[in-house]
Amino acid sequence: MLKIALSQISAILGDKEKNLFHIKSLCQKAADNKADFICFPEMATTGYTPALLGTKLWSLSEARGGETDVLFSQLANELNLIIVCGFVERGERVGQIYDSAGIWVPGYDSWRHVHRKIHLWGDEKKWFTEGNHCQVIETPFCRIGVMICYDIGFPEVARIFAMNNVDILFVPAAWPEYAINIWDINCAARALENGIHLVAVNHWGKEDEDLLFGGSQIISPEGSRIIRASENREDLVFGYIDFSLQAKTRLTLPYLKDMRVKFYKENFKE
Repeated sequence: MLKIALSQISAILGDKEKNLFHIKSLCQKAADNKADFICFPEMATTGYTPALLGTKLWSLSEARGGETDVLFSQLANELNLIIVCGFVERGERVGQIYDSAGIWVPGYDSWRHVHRKIHLWGDEKKWFTEGNHCQVIETPFCRIGVMICYDIGFPEVARIFAMNNVDILFVPAAWPEYAINIWDINCAARALENGIHLVAVNHWGKEDEDLLFGGSQIISPEGSRIIRASENREDLVFGYIDFSLQAKTRLTLPYLKDMRVKFYKENFKE
């Protein structure tokens, strides 16, 4: 059984130094509570709204070996904690950036993998480059996959991970209050249809005109809520994942087993 910390923060827009200090303290709290994983929201180190950050996104972005990578690698090793956190990743070309989430695992001196957001929402397209990979990440406990915010609205992404034997899906997000019903539906549906545990961690606080409502949660493979964070404040909550429930659910609700991949390929048209 794994213990997961969901760290629902209100990031200070554009102030990476203060956000990293806050994140560090929360990692320590998670370790003190003997958590195995901690997950932070999308773009947790910088705040979310790209239209407000504008060209500052480039100076806030980081490649492997940057201050965020170094700090989180140290924390993962010192605290024996797996960290999943959204940040702005610097691309291969000057001016190229990604809305990414890194995974830091004990035993490594840099991130284990970075997931680049595949489906960009609204104004994100003006600033970020789309990601193109669904990479399975091996950890000492299990295999995990990451989807970022809007990615969760596309069943194909979660299904790709599930078909590659991922055990947990992590979803760092910056989801607005006006779409709270869509958040709950997407989280439950992606977990249920794949018989998988889903850990979704949202920002809390107001950026521009949008209230990011929190509501971070762990969803069981049956689509039911295991734990949910506050919708009224920053929050750090803990939940447990029992893989025996996952095995049982896949026997009683065999969606993956009953898939007809050949039929889908023959009938799906781009």
